[in-house]
Amino acid sequence: MEAINLTILVIGALFLISIIATLISARIGAPILLVFLIIGMLAGEQGLLGITFNNPQVAFLIGSIALVIILFDGGMRTHPERFRVALAPAAMLATLGVVITCTVTGLAAAWILGLHWLQGLLLGAILSSTDAAAVFSIFQSRGIRIKDRVASTLEIESGSNDPMAVMLTVTLVGVLAEYTALDWSVLIVFLKQAIIGGAVGYGAGRLFVFLCRKLPLSFAFFPLMAVACCISVYAVTTQFEGSGFLAVYLMGYFVGNARLPQVLYILRVHDGLAWLSQIVMFLMLGLLVVPSQLLEHLLPALAIAGILIFIARPLAVILSLIPFHFPAKDQLFISWVGLRGAVPIILALFPWLAGVPDEHLYFNVAFVIVIVSLVFQGWSISPVARWLKLEVPKESGPDQTMPLDAIDSNDVIEVISFNLKADSPMLDKQWQDFTVPQNAEFLGVIRNGEWLLSSEKPVFKLKDSVLVLCKMVDVPAISTVLASAASSRSMTASDFFGDFVLNGQITLDELDAFYSITLPEHESHVTLADYITERFHRRVVVGDQVKLDALVLTVRQLDDQGNVKQVGIKPGDS
Repeated sequence: MEAINLTILVIGALFLISIIATLISARIGAPILLVFLIIGMLAGEQGLLGITFNNPQVAFLIGSIALVIILFDGGMRTHPERFRVALAPAAMLATLGVVITCTVTGLAAAWILGLHWLQGLLLGAILSSTDAAAVFSIFQSRGIRIKDRVASTLEIESGSNDPMAVMLTVTLVGVLAEYTALDWSVLIVFLKQAIIGGAVGYGAGRLFVFLCRKLPLSFAFFPLMAVACCISVYAVTTQFEGSGFLAVYLMGYFVGNARLPQVLYILRVHDGLAWLSQIVMFLMLGLLVVPSQLLEHLLPALAIAGILIFIARPLAVILSLIPFHFPAKDQLFISWVGLRGAVPIILALFPWLAGVPDEHLYFNVAFVIVIVSLVFQGWSISPVARWLKLEVPKESGPDQTMPLDAIDSNDVIEVISFNLKADSPMLDKQWQDFTVPQNAEFLGVIRNGEWLLSSEKPVFKLKDSVLVLCKMVDVPAISTVLASAASSRSMTASDFFGDFVLNGQITLDELDAFYSITLPEHESHVTLADYITERFHRRVVVGDQVKLDALVLTVRQLDDQGNVKQVGIKPGDS
């Protein structure tokens, strides 16, 4: 009984320390996942607590469940626009890119470690996929917003490249364990995984949305039902030899983009569950590793990490994105953010479970490379994004969102709150001074804990909380008018887009009347929207820039069809 109580105490203490450590991580800029790994190692066999954990079966089970929850949460937060913008390049990186990374890294590893080329390719396969958990968590924890095309490509790639990495790893483990052959059947296996995973994910997402509309459950049960369903979908898909990770990611995508009031509850709960999963997974992997064994392969692992980061990943990105005409700085950032996280360590358990010779070598080398990736790549995401000028201003939003769940409405209805700060555009004004969507209703102000009704027509003061009733779809438009221009942001809208915003339908002739620019031949009657669109061989996204004589034109807003609606103007030397 005492041993059980002690175990519970240790687990609770590790969780508490991990959560508090996120504050230190944010202050020093360290990747949060790296902090969880280090805490696990400090508590492990050769650490301060001396906890012995050497069970790859349990580690694989916990890691798989954690990844399922993380991928489901990532899928729910992926908007349809991201698929329209980046599905093709992300799919190329998730397939051809993984193969290139595996081949280059694997052959280099075989030479550096003195292994058979098949063993080297197995290590390359283990390291070939970027990690959704690492990518999602670093973007969220840093609070940075990257150009939509780049961010969408990275997130969709990291959420969908696991099937290829798993297939390559399982195939090579089978060859080395001498119970399968290396032939063209590998391609059939991959297609089977992708097709079954995609079909089950689509069907499960649609079915879950249908159940949400039909089942008269309390809203508190829907997040729990989502957890049960995504774990079941992963298990069923894997049982039929499909990609369970792909199925769960797609299921999350369809659920997250359904117009259901339950989705807001599910998102809130799953945000915590995703962080819980990451803490559990990285603490467990930290416990599993033996630091002294890492030192045996430290120098070769560092050399392989260098090849992976500076040769294999950039080569995979360049070759995979050739058809999509990505700018060089976009490709450079995508190459640098090829983060490795829990997935390579989980895949490194496959040789261990199958009894492949040198099983600890794969695990230890993968562990070192993951740490190197999190330290050097994860730590530098923000400065690299700013250096390449890929960071765009964050979208405005309310400070609090309260969905009216019990109301039976065709649209999700919310009460949103804006806390008035010193830079708020609402200070010393009244509601009628603002032009907001007609579907928004001003409910009043909370001032010093007291509710001032809208009928009193209050003048807005510092520290007021302004309450608005509206449809969820109108929140972005309302926020654009009412939200504070966060002075704490690393970049303001005027820094990035310029101080002047013009309608996309203004012609170059009309622009010339204000700025006296040298116009391209035969293009004086072209609109700003058409001029920008013609310069790109792909869909335009917010943040895309083109030069026009001494000016820089930046796409600031798109309409629902993806056409340029607003353009920011600033001097080219700024």
